[in-house]
Amino acid sequence: MKSKILIIFLIFFCNQKIFSQEKNENISIEFTKNSIKEALNKIENNTNYKFYYESKNIEKDTFLISQNFKNSKIIDILNSIFNGSTLNYYIDKNKVIITNNSLIVDSLPKDFFGETHTKSNEDILDDKPVFYQETDSSNNTVVLIGKEIKNSVKKNYILSGFIKNNKTSEPIPNLTLKLLNNKKSILSDKNGFYSISLPYGRNTIEVESLNYNKFFKKVMLYSDGKLDIFLSENINQLKEVIIKGKKNQTIRKAISGVTTLNSEGVKNIPLVLGERDILKVATTLPGIKTTGEGTAGFNVRGGKEDQNLILLDDAVLYNPSHFLGFFSALNPYTTNKVDIYKGSIPAEFGGRLSSVFDISSKNGNTNKLSGEGGIGPVTSNISLSTPILKEKSSLLFGGRATYSSWILKSLKEESLQNSQASFYDGIIKYNHKINQNNTLESTLYYSQDKFSISSDSLFKYSNRLLSIKWNHIYNSKAKSTIVITNSEYKFNIDYQTDGVNSFDYGFKINDTQFMLKFNYLLNNKHKFNYGVSSKLYQINPGFLHPKNTNSTLIPRSLENEKAIESAVYFSDNYKLSDKLLIDFGLRFSIYNALGKSSQNVYEKNLPKNDATIIDVKYYGNNKLIKTYSGFEPRIAIKYAINDNLSFKAGYDKTYQYIHLLSSNTTQSPTDTWILSNLNINPQSAQQFSLGMYKDLYSEILELSIEGYYKKSQKILDYKVGAELQLNENIETELLQGEGKAYGIEVLLKKEIGKLNGWLGYSYSRTLIQLNGNFEEEKVNNGEFFAANFDKPHDFSAVLNWKFTNRYSLSTNFVYQTGRPITYPIGKYQFGNSEYTLYSDRNKFRIPDYYRLDIGFNIEGNHKIKKLAHSFWNISVYNVLGRNNPYSIYFITKEGQIKAYKTSIFAIPVPTITYNFKF
Repeated sequence: MKSKILIIFLIFFCNQKIFSQEKNENISIEFTKNSIKEALNKIENNTNYKFYYESKNIEKDTFLISQNFKNSKIIDILNSIFNGSTLNYYIDKNKVIITNNSLIVDSLPKDFFGETHTKSNEDILDDKPVFYQETDSSNNTVVLIGKEIKNSVKKNYILSGFIKNNKTSEPIPNLTLKLLNNKKSILSDKNGFYSISLPYGRNTIEVESLNYNKFFKKVMLYSDGKLDIFLSENINQLKEVIIKGKKNQTIRKAISGVTTLNSEGVKNIPLVLGERDILKVATTLPGIKTTGEGTAGFNVRGGKEDQNLILLDDAVLYNPSHFLGFFSALNPYTTNKVDIYKGSIPAEFGGRLSSVFDISSKNGNTNKLSGEGGIGPVTSNISLSTPILKEKSSLLFGGRATYSSWILKSLKEESLQNSQASFYDGIIKYNHKINQNNTLESTLYYSQDKFSISSDSLFKYSNRLLSIKWNHIYNSKAKSTIVITNSEYKFNIDYQTDGVNSFDYGFKINDTQFMLKFNYLLNNKHKFNYGVSSKLYQINPGFLHPKNTNSTLIPRSLENEKAIESAVYFSDNYKLSDKLLIDFGLRFSIYNALGKSSQNVYEKNLPKNDATIIDVKYYGNNKLIKTYSGFEPRIAIKYAINDNLSFKAGYDKTYQYIHLLSSNTTQSPTDTWILSNLNINPQSAQQFSLGMYKDLYSEILELSIEGYYKKSQKILDYKVGAELQLNENIETELLQGEGKAYGIEVLLKKEIGKLNGWLGYSYSRTLIQLNGNFEEEKVNNGEFFAANFDKPHDFSAVLNWKFTNRYSLSTNFVYQTGRPITYPIGKYQFGNSEYTLYSDRNKFRIPDYYRLDIGFNIEGNHKIKKLAHSFWNISVYNVLGRNNPYSIYFITKEGQIKAYKTSIFAIPVPTITYNFKF
């Protein structure tokens, strides 16, 4: 074994062993802010002792010694000044030899040469205790952790640290670290952190991933300690792709319904206008749907768009889309990955019923200037990263903009030449490694959209968020994270006309949150996560300001809304055995609606409308209006039949105190958020899930089958013909009912080989019941009916065929059942007027949706030394030219009701996109 040094001091004088004499003489000496080296020199100058050491070993410890010794033995003095360091020592008469980590022994173990067969020196070094080792950064050397203690009685210690990208120093989440001694393994968390209990002495660890070169290291563990692992990217994986490879993670974790997508892995998938979009790719997975092309928001396992918690570096992103949903609001070159929880939701997350999209941005490169970018037919993207303090801190900047307004003005259609549609977004992230135990991250994000399509109205909306995170490691078992975030979303409609009725209309929501999170590894069986959080909501529900002093419009401004939502949570990842794993969590949330506000009081046993208001209660600033609270238990159980087959079951209960008001079938930029108050109750849901997970053909294929049933209460909906904009008595237009959703999801993935990708299918139903006490509070006679986004059948095939290491062909096929719609079914006379008679709500469906996209991918050459790595994507969206209806609407013309359908892309849309990375 290379670089091994075995230091054994055997002292023979005339075949007689001389042992180190006892040091009984007393020494008096005082140290005042002395370094270790200064302290040793002081001892040498005042005694007969001489020290022998390597300077690098004693100079790495920078702490200062201030202590007074009176009549003390040399061993007591050395034990004291070496406390807190990894230094050991050996005394032979007046000679003191100082070593790093390991002890020096003056005799061999009794059975050292007791083997019955002869071994080489290399065999002896491999099998016998190693007393002293030199280390370096190569995989072939031994890393020394801690200080060896003579006759140590502790059998196990904790090794922890971060797994990072060797090139960018960015943490790598969800990688498997194995202990080859006893086949124990553990996954790094979402921040790349790992913590594992290892036996005292020598261990061999290994990290393996599809995207990184294999890594192994021999570790001599004497005490709890830290080891950061740096992995180099496997350049061949530029062609492989789709969902980040995490070998056996789905099978090994207790929680179900969780998927991780990374930005690099989705670059081959052909999407509209050639834009790499991690959130659009998410909608091809079973259980995640949209209502159609050009729509914002997601429907996850029967949930409405507002029931998804979308986080960017722990801050809420209220509108994750640009230009009515055609583009994601995330720069693909600054986005690292997204963890999507749609089954078992960890206890640390709350405030939404259906899912969590936990998006993390990349960390900057702490070693050198680097960047990525892309140029497409409609948008361009760029990200740059530079070190601030080498190997300690860095700054990442990302920007994206569109030039679609220029394209509109170049069209021959006169009505479109006066249109505009533009957006941009920018992100700045600073990360700083303060020391081995403390890191700081800060993210600032802003996006803005402007569009006006053949209209006098200019629509504007923007997102802004700030996130500050401090990670602290107490020891190898415990760590904490403090997070402070602020998020703001607002929209504005600027209506310009030659007349007197120009106006400015808008809305704004702002939230500020504080979170304190702890992770504690009790032992190999229990891993605790616990913490507290508190969020302040501040909402301006809407205003209308006339621009002309002679306007006939009346200025209006709704009362501001304010509330505090707090929570405390605890979870235990409990490993009962190698086969049975339980992830149990409990979250308690409490919500306080606060003034300044006026709240209507309605007469009991009568429907809520303007005529039944009997009183108005006024609440001063920060005065308590109403308190809601609830326990949110979460439990996930995994039972492994073997390494390749496991079954999981889960139960989750969630509460939601904030609601989205939308007068459209899909989420719109002009939708407003409102808070629970005296007349609007929070929503709640319970979900039961069961799944089977299987690796096939030597882990080449991964199969998952998950079923779920979700029951919801106080789901928000609207009366027929509800007026939602600038309504001071909005509760009179709302209905709160029950919902139920159920389904089965099948996903077959293949991550390696010439053919890779996935096939996904789900059958699901989402039903709503609005059955109030009065006729005006009932819909469809109080019976369950299909929600607007109910699409029973959903099939997707995302496949990539690799011709060579540089050339590949990608396809994306989607089929979905048409969404529900309400049709006119006749006419009737009332008085002297004729009216249209409509069917029950959502009784019919628009035509089914299907689409095929094809893309051809060209990687640049794989030379190591070159200015930048390039990647071309040539794709065609909607190759079949399918005229998929976006919506169907009806108008009365010449006494007849006529139906019309609208579609977004009724023809094939070709695009060419160039991407580069340096």
